[in-house]
Amino acid sequence: MASGRLLRQLIKSGVEGDARTFKLLSEEVIREEREKQHHLLASDLEQILYGTSAPADEGTRQLRSLIPTDKERGVQLVAVRQPTRTLEHIVLSGPDREAVESLLLEHRRGGVLRSFGLKPIDRLLLIGPPGCGKTLAAEVIASELNRHLAVVRLDSVVSSYLGETAANLRKVFDFIAGQPLVALFDEFDAIGKERGLGDEHGELKRVVNAVLQMLDEYRGRSLIVAATNHEVMLDSAIWRRFEDVLEFDPPTVDQVAEFMHLKLRAVRREFDIDEIQIAKRFAGYSFAGIERVVRQAVKAMVLGGREFLRVDDLEVAQQRDRFRSYK
Repeated sequence: MASGRLLRQLIKSGVEGDARTFKLLSEEVIREEREKQHHLLASDLEQILYGTSAPADEGTRQLRSLIPTDKERGVQLVAVRQPTRTLEHIVLSGPDREAVESLLLEHRRGGVLRSFGLKPIDRLLLIGPPGCGKTLAAEVIASELNRHLAVVRLDSVVSSYLGETAANLRKVFDFIAGQPLVALFDEFDAIGKERGLGDEHGELKRVVNAVLQMLDEYRGRSLIVAATNHEVMLDSAIWRRFEDVLEFDPPTVDQVAEFMHLKLRAVRREFDIDEIQIAKRFAGYSFAGIERVVRQAVKAMVLGGREFLRVDDLEVAQQRDRFRSYK
């Protein structure tokens, strides 16, 4: 079993309601059990920790009661949840990590900035191909700032009714302005597309104009994070509305190795991740693609009743993954 020190800290964090510390200590307990080769117990603990949804606390329930809805369909325009992953759960390039840490510092010391007539960044644009960490970065920022993550549901915001999309956006902006959230607009190009494109009809152009106006007027309490895989499609005026832009690229060989260390830290292995050939095996993959293959390989190890993950497990998982149109 876990050490007395660890158990005392674990129970203390649970009693005090410190969800972040409780999760980190729980992961440490799982790692200790893995190291002792108590894999069945470790797997059961992982299922308890990750396999079920934690009940929403009172703050989350209150926020959810305020979420705006689409007038015609009655569907919610925002999904609010408590973030769980922190900076230690994400692999970033040097410049991106510096930018994220700088943003966090600005918000943690916002009072100091305001005393000099300044304010923390409140509009951040994330660009790059799918699966390279944009959505995770928004969650990490929310977690580090101890805020809820509000994901704007663009499939609900964009309405077939003339003028309703802009009205929905106004509801969303009013909601996030009144709450200290991290508000994620994923697939932002859906409402920020270049107005000069010949195939766009008048209603979508009016939506882009509305977005620009709302960004200009925004003085709310939330940090707005917009993410897109198609930055070339964004209207040129959109870029000027964001105070900082982070570009996420496909992982380098070193980042692949760092990411695999992160994902396999509790798994016993027959190979050394730092061997260059292991990292090169995932050349061209996104972080999401690597995680998908690694998860499948670990499942094969567990279901096969083996104690150690083999390179063969990775090879078989990659082979099964080869039919995906993207990595």
